[in-house]
Amino acid sequence: MKRNIDVMMGNDGQVGTLHYDLQDRRENAAFEYGAVWLGDPARFALEPTLPLQAGPQFHRKSKDGSLFHAAIADTEPDGWARRVILRYHIKRRQELRREGKAGEAQPLNALDYLLAVDDASRVGALRFRDEGGVFQRAQEEGRRTAPPLIELGALLSASRAVEANKETAADLAYLRGRGTSLGGMRPKCTVVDEDGALSIGKFPSITDERAVTKGEVLALTLARKAGINAAAARIVESEDLPVALIRRFDRQANGHRIMYVSAATMLGVEVTEPQEHTYTEIVDAIRVHGADPQADIEELWRRIAFSILITNVDDHLRNHGFLHVDREFWRLSPAFDINPSPERVRELKTWISEDSGPDMTIDALMSVIAYFRISPTRAKAILSDVSHAVDDWRKTGQGIGMSDGELEQFADAFEHAERDAARKLV
Repeated sequence: MKRNIDVMMGNDGQVGTLHYDLQDRRENAAFEYGAVWLGDPARFALEPTLPLQAGPQFHRKSKDGSLFHAAIADTEPDGWARRVILRYHIKRRQELRREGKAGEAQPLNALDYLLAVDDASRVGALRFRDEGGVFQRAQEEGRRTAPPLIELGALLSASRAVEANKETAADLAYLRGRGTSLGGMRPKCTVVDEDGALSIGKFPSITDERAVTKGEVLALTLARKAGINAAAARIVESEDLPVALIRRFDRQANGHRIMYVSAATMLGVEVTEPQEHTYTEIVDAIRVHGADPQADIEELWRRIAFSILITNVDDHLRNHGFLHVDREFWRLSPAFDINPSPERVRELKTWISEDSGPDMTIDALMSVIAYFRISPTRAKAILSDVSHAVDDWRKTGQGIGMSDGELEQFADAFEHAERDAARKLV
């Protein structure tokens, strides 16, 4: 099977073509920029490893990596979304066999997963149009793929059924599209909030032993108080359960899509690779591609300080991102997926530097201020902002509706030796 899929930039026209080739179970993919895009004065490379040049460019797939170039892979389903897509496909194959159409029940391939993501809520600005001119995944007639908040209860119920392995075909049909546009392992969906803006609804898991959704909203609220550009978040109740509602930052008020890539993509690395990566590498990338390099480098240092003080240990390169600004220039995206983790070992996924290793300490943070071009005085001022914001974690938690018992579940994430180290320094 050979397919040629148009790769579009929002509503602004075609960027290029995704060439896909399947022979037996061997898959190959290449991306080719279009002549119109290459001739556009506003053109830009989708990622550093996809330079602006004519002709197909192939991507070498690593063992557990994507078949596609990283900028395209950033829009793929992952974790929870792949689970929903696969379950739906299994149900569909069962139906075909019952109807005597077993020959039509083909296994899913990499392109199937990519095109199964809902077009309206796909991450970033890239869109995919099939040979018939239809954007994938197309909206089904008479059905909204990004439902309003009023449908949150139905989404939650269907998601919990999937988690418990008790889902019906109707549950999966309902989640298809609504729950397939976002990465991560936890149950989630895309909804439209009261302002008409695209948002992420993150649900409690049936396996949660603490108030995880409230913890994430607490972290994002504290981050904004600490001077960090973080995604807006709040708690909404559905079926008497707390759902974290997080505003999408890859859409403008008029619905215009903003190109997004992960930090892994900007660095040109596969997150599945065995080697470790560092924040100093992100600094290097910002200096090359940043629209306002020093501002974003200081912002990054502030975020590391915040992660240390709240024990945010899931700071891998896919939990940092960039938004396109103009031509070859990018800015750090708002912070997202920040979670206090009281039960986890206090080690960073992304090292501060090669010398510090995974150490999650104020000493390690201060050791790189020269590399970040931050003066000792400025570093202490930033750390003071962050430390004072985190000091109010219990009061802030109460403000978003957390009980004393729920707050106590997170105490070890906030009360530790590095908090004392920060206080002494500032």
